Amino acid sequence: MKIVAAGATGFIGRALVPALTRAGHEVVILSRRPGASGLTSAGAREVEWDGRTLARSWVGEIDGAHSVINLAGVNIGGGLWTTSRRRAIIDSRTASTGALVKAIEGLPADRRPESLINASGIGYYGDRGDEILPDDARPGTGFMADTCVEWEKSAREAEKLGVRTVLMRTAVVFGKGALQVFLIALPFRLFAGGPLGDGKFWFPWIHLDDIVGMYQWALENREVRGPVNCTAPDVRRQRDFAGEMGRALGRPSWFPTPAFALRLALGDFSNLVLHGQRAEPRIAQAHGYTYRFPTLQTGLADILG
Repeated sequence: MKIVAAGATGFIGRALVPALTRAGHEVVILSRRPGASGLTSAGAREVEWDGRTLARSWVGEIDGAHSVINLAGVNIGGGLWTTSRRRAIIDSRTASTGALVKAIEGLPADRRPESLINASGIGYYGDRGDEILPDDARPGTGFMADTCVEWEKSAREAEKLGVRTVLMRTAVVFGKGALQVFLIALPFRLFAGGPLGDGKFWFPWIHLDDIVGMYQWALENREVRGPVNCTAPDVRRQRDFAGEMGRALGRPSWFPTPAFALRLALGDFSNLVLHGQRAEPRIAQAHGYTYRFPTLQTGLADILG
């Protein structure tokens, strides 16, 4: 089937696109710099788009496509959350999603894609302490929660057009070569690793292979719609995660990083590493998704070698 993918040149997309082409799908990537990603070597085509403006070239690719996958958005970890950075994070997500939905709306009903698989974040829930958060839990408060609410609101407009819409609320993604893994592992490699803050908050995560698998599963399973918690089932408190990281690397894990130091260095961006969500992937488990790396121990063992 033909799949149009926006924002597919990032960390997840670079793994997802080859997986889709290996499965026999025709993949068209909407990109600001066609040809720069190197994904054409995986069998995908690239078409230029600016992330917000309707253009005949890329709108025509959606006409008759089976599905649209939207991963577009400024990297939330790409810098401090200044006022301008916050605006860019929100606008890049709502504008790109809005443009895709507008393109779908302009098509005859029988030419619209069957599904829109839209990225979102587990930050939708805000900082909720020990509250267990199934896929249908209410939104929280804070910048990331507000961002995800606006992002999902833009995507849900596709539901009114008869398009099955899936909202992929993604946890921290771990994979080989991931910047997050490098930054988290570095203190441990230097014998200075340990919990962040008091280490009591929950730390949802997912292996790169499983987030790729969940996008494929969402494409193929027509019963899946609405929000999906894209997390591994083995959600731990951050101090437990630190212990597993230390064991995987053969390093101590008792050296904590005080919360005040993180807030001083990172400002409001520190909330991304000091707030957690006890999110449970109930929809994925109920609809038969099989994890390759369901436990933190197996996930870290694969990533860290």
